[in-house]
Amino acid sequence: MEQKGLLLVLSGPSGCGKGTMVKELISREGQIEVSRSATSRAPREGEVDGLHYDFVSRERFEEMIKNGEVLEYTQYNGNYYGTQKAQVETMLA
Repeated sequence: MEQKGLLLVLSGPSGCGKGTMVKELISREGQIEVSRSATSRAPREGEVDGLHYDFVSRERFEEMIKNGEVLEYTQYNGNYYGTQKAQVETMLA
């Protein structure tokens, strides 16, 4: 039987410590991978597409929603943020 990974979701408001928890989990268990969110906002200074976020246009993000390509998403300050389904499926495999 093929064994797949386990999906864990850490959810909470900005600044509550999700990043700190992830860093601690990674330091204790090296086989953890962290998904990279997609966003429709412009990159901030120093952010790299494909490293910090997958930066896409608003139109592309709405297309991703329509096509069921995101597991979850939200809008914050007029921009979309979400988790891409294909990326998570690849990590779980």
